[in-house]
Amino acid sequence: MIEKPKTAKDRIILALDVDNLKEAHSLVNELKDYVGYFKIGLPLIVNYGFEAFRLLEENGARCYYDCKFHDIPHAVQKACISLVKNNINFFNVHIQGGSKMTSAVVKASRAAAKSMGIEPPTILGVTLLSSFGQKTLTTELCVDKNIEDFVLQLAKVARESGLDGVVASAEEARRIRKEIGDDFIILCPATRPTWSSVNDQVRVDTPRDAILSGVDYMVVGRPITSAEDRIAAAALIIDEIETALADKVSLV
Repeated sequence: MIEKPKTAKDRIILALDVDNLKEAHSLVNELKDYVGYFKIGLPLIVNYGFEAFRLLEENGARCYYDCKFHDIPHAVQKACISLVKNNINFFNVHIQGGSKMTSAVVKASRAAAKSMGIEPPTILGVTLLSSFGQKTLTTELCVDKNIEDFVLQLAKVARESGLDGVVASAEEARRIRKEIGDDFIILCPATRPTWSSVNDQVRVDTPRDAILSGVDYMVVGRPITSAEDRIAAAALIIDEIETALADKVSLV
């Protein structure tokens, strides 16, 4: 299992939301000293599979594999075993796949790691996509709960299933942290500094908000990758995180 982040830089997961390896390679080489992890999402997974992960591995960069598996338990546990066998140790599944699925994933992944003599992977549960708002939850998914209550319930399912943490916005993180505790990873999937656009996200948070809400890791994409000076953009976010961490300590 991965350790809790030790520095501000370690908390940043840069989204490699590109569809070709050449561009991904360029971003990794430029920014690997300024972020903690790189997120491999669906565009690279669909186009290149494990080749995208090998790119990070060969360049000494850490990977967060954003596969968001959501299927019947047997199918998802087989997929997760394949990830473990390919040395991918930080990935996610959808909690809405149900507790049978998430429990099967944890059991199978840990067994696979044990048989290989390696550390078990860190597996997070995706609660609700950051592009969803209350209207979508209520009118399309027919869920008669507010987002915070719904996400907290999913986080409890994740905890009971043995998952190592959840993917949730800072808006929900404070309550998750309070009710589930500190030994549970919270990753904020949509983080935008005040100086950047929210793009297609609905539930977005600043790096400062994320830290003060108890978030461990935060995904940042276009605010860095689309910046004229990517390194300077990353440095600004690191500064914001460091300031928030200091302020959080002073508030205790």
